[in-house]
Amino acid sequence: MRKHLKDMPYTQYLMTLKTSMRTHTCGQPRKSDIEKEVTLCGFCHSRRDHGGIIFIDLRDRYGFIQIVFDPEFNKEIHKLADSLKREYCIQVIGKVKARKEGMANPNLPTGDIEVFISKLNILAKAKTPPFEIDDRIIPAEDLRLKYRYLDLRRPVMQRNLEFRQKVTQAAREFMEQEHFLEVQTPMFVKPTPEGARDYLVPSRVNPGNFYALPQSPQLYKQILMIAGIDRYFQLPAICLRDEDLRQDRQPEHSQLDFEMSFVDENDIMDLVERLMKHVVKKVLGRDIKEKFQVLTYEESMEKYGNDKPDLRYNLELTTITEVAKKSDFEIFKKADVIKVLVVEKVIGRKEIDSLIDFSQKGLGAKGLAYVKFEGKVLESSIVKYFPEKIQKELISRLNLKKDSTLFFIADKKKRANEILSGLRIELAKRLNLIDKDELKFCWITRFPLFEWNEEENKWDAMHHIFSRPTKDTEKYLDKDPSKIYGNLFDIVVNGTEIGSGSIRISDPQLQQRMFKVIGVEKEEAEQKFGFLLNAYSLAGGPQHGGMGLGFDRIVAMLLGITDIREVIAFPKNKAAQNPMDGSPAEATAQQLSDLHIKVDIAKKNKGK
Repeated sequence: MRKHLKDMPYTQYLMTLKTSMRTHTCGQPRKSDIEKEVTLCGFCHSRRDHGGIIFIDLRDRYGFIQIVFDPEFNKEIHKLADSLKREYCIQVIGKVKARKEGMANPNLPTGDIEVFISKLNILAKAKTPPFEIDDRIIPAEDLRLKYRYLDLRRPVMQRNLEFRQKVTQAAREFMEQEHFLEVQTPMFVKPTPEGARDYLVPSRVNPGNFYALPQSPQLYKQILMIAGIDRYFQLPAICLRDEDLRQDRQPEHSQLDFEMSFVDENDIMDLVERLMKHVVKKVLGRDIKEKFQVLTYEESMEKYGNDKPDLRYNLELTTITEVAKKSDFEIFKKADVIKVLVVEKVIGRKEIDSLIDFSQKGLGAKGLAYVKFEGKVLESSIVKYFPEKIQKELISRLNLKKDSTLFFIADKKKRANEILSGLRIELAKRLNLIDKDELKFCWITRFPLFEWNEEENKWDAMHHIFSRPTKDTEKYLDKDPSKIYGNLFDIVVNGTEIGSGSIRISDPQLQQRMFKVIGVEKEEAEQKFGFLLNAYSLAGGPQHGGMGLGFDRIVAMLLGITDIREVIAFPKNKAAQNPMDGSPAEATAQQLSDLHIKVDIAKKNKGK
């Protein structure tokens, strides 16, 4: 968690939390309540017995408070309290007292007081939990997800969910101020190829037909623009994609989804920049004053080796193919591309060997050449292949002025970028170059519209098939798709892409040409997307564009964590399963019969 969130107040709540069963939450009472009678409800967090007196730390969502069962205060209740165990849910009535001198707990907002109990009502008993409800002890992932109802009792998880709500409120507040209309789009949609595999839902009343769960609200928000809604948003927009899982990816995730009419990419980027600054100010109390840096896709790949660069540190890549090929080093002479990563520090041989090992085993590099620049001289086993003139040219090309270490990769362009990008990230970690409390946003624009699919020998849309080509490259649509760039833009923060958007195609003829490039013929396009094409043809549509902002990623990023499961109440595990409820599960024979479905999978031998 970011250091400015550690002291985030979560205990000072108004008396509106008073109910028929409690007068205060566990985090509410203060010195001002001394000698007052309070009624509390919560879970037994820990227990201590001292000289016949029982001390219980009572916990609820709002904090902790120490309650005391003293036989001299109430013998009968003390006897009943002797049966209390961890995670019992109880109601207590007692009098607030000041803690004895030297016994206060400065780490708790309620640390100056304690409550001597006169009445105890055990609301629910609990078995010994499989793990402690303690933020200092993180259980194994499988246990956390299987017993998620216990994991969610941990204060850090509750604060994460509270924080998520604050981000939601801040984002919705901004979108409403900008006159966006929140519209709920359907959850049962027509199966369409949007990049990932669909989750399919069979229709009982239309046998043999299937709905898809939406990968995004893409088509419907375009329809809303045709309908004249002008500014649409949805939070959360639930997106469901049958794809492999990672720390920042779940089969069901939330987006802040929006679309705008009569705009170009600059309008959308300006809106999102203001949105993020508003949210950061609202939930973190921080002002981001600088403009978000804008890089084209090609600039980002050239400088950082990927399209989601972490700009919190300055390590940059440089292509030196022309200079390096002048050397007598055979590996360089044969390579397609030679790129170098310059670190303004002389790194020791032991660490260099470790980095070479990491590059080969972790990144799949064939090798990693290095040169040290120390005292204005290049030193390495490969320097002998560089004549003095070429050495000077290399020093000049890289603008070497400080003692540095240079790492070289000679390979195909894509592989060179992948390897040096991974090495860049690893070096930043090892050299402690990352300020974990910094938020560094940037835009990546002008992506290639298509990428070549070698396995299927065809062109695929790099983002999605409804993105408009740039005006200067549209002319290549029927000639050379590799030269076409799109009105595409991603927003990135600290090396994580949190949103992707584009200006959409609103011309049905242009859309048909796009379909043709990716191998979708007119008949197939009509069958899959006819309703959208017909809407544009019949009603006409404004120029429009929008984005889907990964809401789970945004919340996690603002909390300074990388795993989005920490900000989702009931996430799936790496196998796309929920260990708590056992989903996905087999359907009954009757259910399958009602849906006219036969399962053609041999059942596992349960005896094994």
